[in-house]
Amino acid sequence: QVQLEESGGGLVQAGGSLRLSCAASGRTFSSWTMGWFRRAPGKKREFVAAIKWSSGSTYYDDSVKRRFTISRDNAKNTLYLQMNSLKPEDTAVYSCATSRYWVTTAEMDYNYWGQGTQVTVSS
Repeated sequence: QVQLEESGGGLVQAGGSLRLSCAASGRTFSSWTMGWFRRAPGKKREFVAAIKWSSGSTYYDDSVKRRFTISRDNAKNTLYLQMNSLKPEDTAVYSCATSRYWVTTAEMDYNYWGQGTQVTVSS
């Protein structure tokens, strides 16, 4: 089993920044992919970004490229999402998840999920 716990969400004004964290514990594998997804009110969950834990290779959805940065700290087993130039449309519950595949944006390919952290961007 893998446990994932997100933190760092909150309320921020448009143009501001937040950094999300996802602490992983339990059974972890260096070859896995870790990703961030988000679900806005009334919408389906969507892919945001992913990182291959072993190499650090990254992949982003076009909507967040050049604004968001995904990274990881191997020693701390922690995943991060630095979000800059936030927009009201970034408002959502952000969740981290693990996958055995690289690179995949499909929710069904991710097997362990955190509970999520709320990000609200005011205009």
